[in-house]
Amino acid sequence: MHPPAEPPAPRAGRYAFPALLLANLMLAFGPWMVRLADVGAVSSAFWRLALAAPFLLLLARPGLGGRSRPSAAMLGILAVGGLFFAADLAAWHFSIGLTKLANATLFANMSSFLLMLYGFLIARALPGRLQAVAIVLALAGAALLMGSSYELSPKNLRGDLLALLAGLFYVFYLVAIDRARRSMAPMPVLAVATTAGALPLLFLAWGLGEQILPGDWTPLILLALGSQLIGQGLLVYAVGHLSPVVVGLGLLTQPAVTATIGWFAYGERLSTADAIGALCIAAALVLIRLPGQEEKPAA
Repeated sequence: MHPPAEPPAPRAGRYAFPALLLANLMLAFGPWMVRLADVGAVSSAFWRLALAAPFLLLLARPGLGGRSRPSAAMLGILAVGGLFFAADLAAWHFSIGLTKLANATLFANMSSFLLMLYGFLIARALPGRLQAVAIVLALAGAALLMGSSYELSPKNLRGDLLALLAGLFYVFYLVAIDRARRSMAPMPVLAVATTAGALPLLFLAWGLGEQILPGDWTPLILLALGSQLIGQGLLVYAVGHLSPVVVGLGLLTQPAVTATIGWFAYGERLSTADAIGALCIAAALVLIRLPGQEEKPAA
């Protein structure tokens, strides 16, 4: 039996919060690339994973073999997480074509609040005073973004519901990632989940009769690079060092960035309520990072 590996230094996660913010910035560009792609919604999700998988497997190779090889049970958890991620991407990519960019990102990231609830359940503790204020601010910000969006365009309802379904799948994926990151490095975790999700998306795209091969590879390459390699890579790293509460609040930064992209790229104008909602979410992030707030120990 090999001796247990020594835990990393406490400062190993000192970049986790900036990584979380940068991850959400990169992920916020994903819906734009999906709209620009000349393949079907599910096909774009397949290429996002398939183009990134070889690079992730190469980077993850040291952590998938030898003494650091994960157990069969952990690989199973990650494989199931990858299937949930595939379901999330399929539903989300469909929603992007049926609603505004900001809507698709906002509703998909309503999983943030389920993730925060999961964090309090595993910690067996109620939120502290500042945490409670931060959550209320985040809820108010999300409600303003959501309410403004629906009031301005009720025709988005079908896309919004699909995005909500995507968010439900996404929280199960993040729970699997959270479990795996307690004993595994980021790259092996992301490589296994990405690989597990790619093939089901290909079969689904083929079954739906979608165009699979693109005429222009540029949006798909940018989607795989920005959203999967960089965005998900940084997110999986951050999950190993931050509590689900902080990660959940961080996810809510995506809609504000995506709304700005939608404004400039497609004329999807922002209302005053949208701006106030984004400010509420920013204030929630500031509160949750004030000195004295608990962070998750490094994995």
